[in-house]
Amino acid sequence: MKSSLAALSSQLGELMLRDQQRMRRRLQGARKVHNPEAVEAITREIEAEIATAMQRVNSRRAACPAISYPENLPVSQKKQDLYNAIRDNQVVIVAGETGSGKTTQLPKICLELGRGVKGLIGHTQPRRLAARTVANRIADELDTSLGGCVGYKVRFNDQVGENTLVKLMTDGILLAEIQQDRLLMQYDTLIIDEAHERSLNIDFILGICGSYCQSALI
Repeated sequence: MKSSLAALSSQLGELMLRDQQRMRRRLQGARKVHNPEAVEAITREIEAEIATAMQRVNSRRAACPAISYPENLPVSQKKQDLYNAIRDNQVVIVAGETGSGKTTQLPKICLELGRGVKGLIGHTQPRRLAARTVANRIADELDTSLGGCVGYKVRFNDQVGENTLVKLMTDGILLAEIQQDRLLMQYDTLIIDEAHERSLNIDFILGICGSYCQSALI
């Protein structure tokens, strides 16, 4: 039965990050059980849970719409360079003029990389109006309804669905979520927009993200 648990463990990398963490704990607990019948029953339960989690990933992957880029935007013209940089590096700093398309096109590049499936693409804005406006804009460019592939969360308003891949929010919302989800397991990518404004919220977020990056390298 240990071999069955090992086989199930090998499937965890295909699950959403939050499910990986939860199922890893379940498998660790199962390995401490010595009664063969109990182990077999637990293994069947875990197998069913992993199958359900796999379906969740497949559903999210299928929810990703076709992606296109406005040709007139500078970011669109540098799309391949940005694609390669995001793919090959843990942290990428993107600087460009206002109106270059950073805010709306970077999430789409992340989607094209397969991000957003195993965890949300979190995209912070310093103000609530900006979060709503950007979410509407990206949803419009992807020809999808708000709250579907693209959603937003601000104070008193949560437009994030089960299959949302890109989540716009204020930086304050992200900080509040860290209190409940210290490792931010619901996200596989974070885009911190307007980081140059250097507000207290952004400084906190950058510091926390920096500590995560250092931990990942150890």
